[in-house]
Amino acid sequence: MSTKRHSDPDALAEAIIAEVGRRIVLALPLGLGKANHVANALYARAEADRSIDLTILTALTLEKPRGSGDLENRFIDPVIDRLFGDYPDLAYAAALREGRLPPNVAVNEFFLMAGRWLGVEHVQQNYVPANYTHAGDFALQRGINVVAQLVAKRPGSDKSYSLSCNTDLTLDLLRQRAAGRADFMMVGQVNGDLPYMPGEAEVDASQFSFALDSAETHFSLFAPPKQPVALADYAAGLHIARLVPDGGTLQIGIGSIGDAMVQALILRHRQTHAFRDMLKHLGGPGTSEDHGDPFERGLYGASEMLVDSFLELASAGVLKREVDGALVHAAFFLGPKSFYRALREMPETERARLRMTGVSYVNQLHGDEEEKRRARVGARFVNNAMMVTLLGAVVSDGLEDGAVVSGVGGQYNFVAQAFALSDARAIIYVPATRKTKRATVSNIRWSYGHTTIPHHLRDIVVTEYGVADLRGKADAEAIAAMLQVADSRFQDELSRKAKQAGKLPRDHRIADAFRNNVPERIEHALGPARDAGLLPVFPFGTDFTETEQRLIPALKKLKDAQNSYRDLAGLALAGLRHKPSPADEACLERMQLVEAGNAMARFYRPLLKGALALTGPIKDNWP
Repeated sequence: MSTKRHSDPDALAEAIIAEVGRRIVLALPLGLGKANHVANALYARAEADRSIDLTILTALTLEKPRGSGDLENRFIDPVIDRLFGDYPDLAYAAALREGRLPPNVAVNEFFLMAGRWLGVEHVQQNYVPANYTHAGDFALQRGINVVAQLVAKRPGSDKSYSLSCNTDLTLDLLRQRAAGRADFMMVGQVNGDLPYMPGEAEVDASQFSFALDSAETHFSLFAPPKQPVALADYAAGLHIARLVPDGGTLQIGIGSIGDAMVQALILRHRQTHAFRDMLKHLGGPGTSEDHGDPFERGLYGASEMLVDSFLELASAGVLKREVDGALVHAAFFLGPKSFYRALREMPETERARLRMTGVSYVNQLHGDEEEKRRARVGARFVNNAMMVTLLGAVVSDGLEDGAVVSGVGGQYNFVAQAFALSDARAIIYVPATRKTKRATVSNIRWSYGHTTIPHHLRDIVVTEYGVADLRGKADAEAIAAMLQVADSRFQDELSRKAKQAGKLPRDHRIADAFRNNVPERIEHALGPARDAGLLPVFPFGTDFTETEQRLIPALKKLKDAQNSYRDLAGLALAGLRHKPSPADEACLERMQLVEAGNAMARFYRPLLKGALALTGPIKDNWP
């Protein structure tokens, strides 16, 4: 089969309809790999012609960040222009947000951008809960007849494409098609910024019915900026880093806790004494497994997501244990611009050691099980959660009223692997507290009306205050361990509820050593290491300018104060008393608040000055 190449997405959409028919079940890869121009052209045809029945099956629809008010827009709009300038918005996403999706179009997702689709009824009603490894089968059951994916083209050749960032489900679907168990059309959109990943990611061009390839449809890859790493993240990252055995296997995810853990692993390897010293100052409960030595054999990665920090681990000599020539096996990637650039520019032999493969390989043991068991020794599968109950049930994807926050994704897959492998552990990180509009609340709960991981699969839970080892423990033992890593402001109430339920002895008492679980303790323990440069806010670089880095904590402080007249008054008073430094003036100029030309600007200028005064210079302004 020869690939028919197009330069015009509208003409391509017409060609797809002519071949497939007026009922289109379109599969778009998770995250980065969506063929945006193809999807938008098909959506436009369905919007204009109600006789076309279009169903879109996908996950993690990427949207440019949006501010929630005048001040946030002043900060985020220039960042969006700089980082996402020509990224084409997905038309169906805008229609969903505005409540104008045509009746002949449906969108089903199995994983959502965290918290971004709460309150959007079509998304909530058409969400499909699925383990990552089951999503491809669900798509086939729904009758997909078109798969449209962003691809890389081998330089100087039209005969080979790379699935690059999304081998995850596409490889598995192609295998099903090759076996005669599926029938769908492959459509590729070529993007010159997409790294050409070799190996299993390479697909012969003959597998594609159509390819969209033109300068007019090129766009910059979606590149979320790195998140700042707070001291609480570092505290948890340090605790996790001591749970990882030399010669082991690692699964990690995107975000500040992943960066914190990787920085801690690098410190353990390169500055072992400092690593141990920080853990000593942190204190907190731990486990019998306590690894603090440098990595001689090194780690191997088996992670559904290839995050940019794996490159940092490889550069530091931590990620060096190869399995069949691979340092890491992964199923998809998404990251900052520097990550994509590093992948494009590294020699292909080095890139080949970052093995992109199907999600069925990474996320489960079925298929080549013995080989996987030999490779995944000492596995530590690290995932985040929103809440954890005292009995060890994990809440990661939804709320108790049924609202979906994100999705199960691969979390259940990796927990199941941790119990199936003889020496593996599932590590769930949850921050001990979170701030709501009016208060600080505990993320450790007595009970909750939704569960992602049931309590009979409880394993290791980590907060900034320490490690709760729950596997194989009786309920009272598990509750006692969870109380030791809960914020001390909530320990008594949590203990009382457990005792009322008859699950904790009436005479149980939390040891004094775990009665000081408060943010100030983390600041006291790790502040010196931060000041010494060991725990930087952005350990692996950032796309934010120095002025923007200075603004982020100040804007957060201002946002936290917005529900308290007392706090706002305190910021305003601090602002009126504060004489801005040159760095502060740069911040006010960046936010267009130098000349307070309207009522809103006159309101925000003293508040922001006060927030800048209280957060201090960059090295001191992160909690």
